[in-house]
Amino acid sequence: MRGRPLYSVSMQASSQVVIDEARWQVVLAREVCGNERFVYAVRSTGVYCRPGCPSRRPRRDNVLFFPLPDAAERAGYRPCLRCRPEQPRAVSPQIEMIHRACHLIEERLDQPVTLAWLGEELQASPYRVERTFQRFLGITPRQYADALRLERLKTNLRGHCDVTSALYEAGYGSSRSLYERAPEQLGMTPATYRRGGRGMDIAFTTVHSPLGRLLVAGTERGICAVCLGDDEEALEKSLAAEYSEATLRRDNSKLRLWVLALISHLSGKEPHLDLPLDVRATAFQWRVWQELRKIPYGETRSYSQIAKAIGQPKAARAVANACASNPAAIVIPCHRVVREGGEPGGYRWGAERKRALLARESLAKL
Repeated sequence: MRGRPLYSVSMQASSQVVIDEARWQVVLAREVCGNERFVYAVRSTGVYCRPGCPSRRPRRDNVLFFPLPDAAERAGYRPCLRCRPEQPRAVSPQIEMIHRACHLIEERLDQPVTLAWLGEELQASPYRVERTFQRFLGITPRQYADALRLERLKTNLRGHCDVTSALYEAGYGSSRSLYERAPEQLGMTPATYRRGGRGMDIAFTTVHSPLGRLLVAGTERGICAVCLGDDEEALEKSLAAEYSEATLRRDNSKLRLWVLALISHLSGKEPHLDLPLDVRATAFQWRVWQELRKIPYGETRSYSQIAKAIGQPKAARAVANACASNPAAIVIPCHRVVREGGEPGGYRWGAERKRALLARESLAKL
């Protein structure tokens, strides 16, 4: 009984991770859709906006989400003068449907999510439910349920819950389905993930680059992380949090050739990178990342073009999500994916770095 409140909190927290990531994709897409059910606030400016605000997109780590304008204002943020988020708008039936669908899915994660069931609950055709869900979140209802289960599983495993308890509490009906999908979802078995990567030997180094501090980490198999930032300590903490139980050691010499190749590439001296990777990914993420590595130096593709290239033309937002979760900047060139109109769009390591990368590659191509 004593563990029950902690379990409830962890389930809510893991659900919020998925919901906030879906909200971020709506912000990146500048979706204008009536009552958006949330606003986003930017720490660096003290302003909060509607998802469809035409203002310049902030860095993801500067963004907080609030369900209502009042909540943002109580937290000390002021309304944007361009999109006027404090002013009411008409309720959007599509957003209302998405909100109800998400709530229904979250309430019964231990049962299969079918379009027929959702359609009956929402009094809409299964086709309409799926189309609306994909339009606003970029994924299907089933993928949303899978993402929630996975986040809850990871939260439980990190909380030192045994694997059997963790999988059933997360909504998995059996251990077989989890272990069959574990390699593509976690990059390792659940038991290894629970140990925070215990047994893994990861070397890393940090160097100065034309785009700020560069962290490179890798195993015997290949590069597992390439991060860009201004704060070296923050980059190292991020790596340590992801692999909390792995053996992390600074090793400048072991990674020297990979680092030199990356610095040469960023300096415009080596257009083509062909470095080995050892990254964790879902099957969908891996397909997207492989397609990104095919984009020639100095060229770009839109999110919808990548979606078509992998055979899922309606998955442009899911492609954007895969780009945002790319752990190996530059090696997997997600900076070469832009909006339909040619605008750079968001970038995990900062929009200014994305613009600098695109400009440098464009000039080198001349």
